[in-house]
Amino acid sequence: MPRADVNDLLAFFAVARERSFTRAAAQLGVSQSALSHTVRALEERLGLRLLARTTRSVAPTEAGERLLRNVAPRFDEIEAELSALTALRATPSGTLRITTGEHAAQTILWPTLARLMPRYPDVKIELVLDNGLTDIVAERYDAGVRLGEQVAKDMIAVRIGPEMRMAVVGAPAYFAARPKPKRPHDLTEHNCINIRLPTYGGIYAWEFEKRGRAMKVRVDGQLIFNNGLLRMNAVLAGLGLAYLPEDLVKREIANGRLIHVLADWCAPFAGYHLYYPSRRQPTPAFAVLVEALRYRK
Repeated sequence: MPRADVNDLLAFFAVARERSFTRAAAQLGVSQSALSHTVRALEERLGLRLLARTTRSVAPTEAGERLLRNVAPRFDEIEAELSALTALRATPSGTLRITTGEHAAQTILWPTLARLMPRYPDVKIELVLDNGLTDIVAERYDAGVRLGEQVAKDMIAVRIGPEMRMAVVGAPAYFAARPKPKRPHDLTEHNCINIRLPTYGGIYAWEFEKRGRAMKVRVDGQLIFNNGLLRMNAVLAGLGLAYLPEDLVKREIANGRLIHVLADWCAPFAGYHLYYPSRRQPTPAFAVLVEALRYRK
C-alpha cells in the first residue's frame, strides 16, 4: 500500500471517530481545510463516498462504516505493537553473555548479580569462565572482564574493581621445614604451586616489583593447576607456596592458617575492568549491568 494511502486512511479514521473535521484536525495537528482535502482525495481514489457531510454534522457512510469497522482495528493493533516494542526497548530484558576469569566471577560479578537479578526478572546472564583472552566480537560475547592491563586499546573499558595485589603464601607446616624466602629468586629453592595460563602461553612466571624494579621468576614444584580453588587447597595442605590474589588469602593470613612472605615485593596493579566494543549500542539490560558493576571508591 502506498504511504499516501496509509496517511489518508489515518486521517479518515480520525474524522470518522470524532465526527468532526475541527476536532480531528486539532488531534492530528493539521488545518481543517488540509484534512478535508486529504479525505476527499481518498474518496476520489476509492471511487466511494466515505463521509456524509452536512453543515452541522459529519458521519460515515455505509462504505465508511465498513472501513472503520474492518480496517481501523488493524491499524490500532499495529500501533499497540509498536508501543509494546518501545516499552521493550525501555525495559531491561534479554540475554547478556560475558566472558571472565574465575577470580573476577567469584569476587566481583557474582556478588553484583546476586543483588541485580531479583530486580530485573527479564534479564538473563550467561557467564563463561575462561582464563584466555577471548575475542569477544568473534565469539559473540556482549562483554568481557579482565585486568585493566589486558584490555585492548580499541575497547571501551569500565573499571569494576579496586587495585589488586598478589600474595606469596605458605602454610605453617610448610615453613616448619624450610626457611622463608627473603627475595623473589629464593623461590627457586622452594616447592611452588604453579598455574598454567593460556594468556601467557603456558606456565605463568610470578611477577614482582619493588621501588620500580620489576622481575619475573619461573618457579618449579610438584603441582600445576589452572584453577584458583585447587591452588588454595594445595597451599593450605602445606604442599608448597602459592601466588594468589591477596583478597582471597587475607582471612587465612589473619587467622594464622597461611603465612605471607615477600609482601614488600608485591606491588599493586590495575584491577578488573568490564570491556566491550566501542561500536556497541548499549541495551537497557547492558546499561543496567554496567552501572551496577561500575567501581566507586
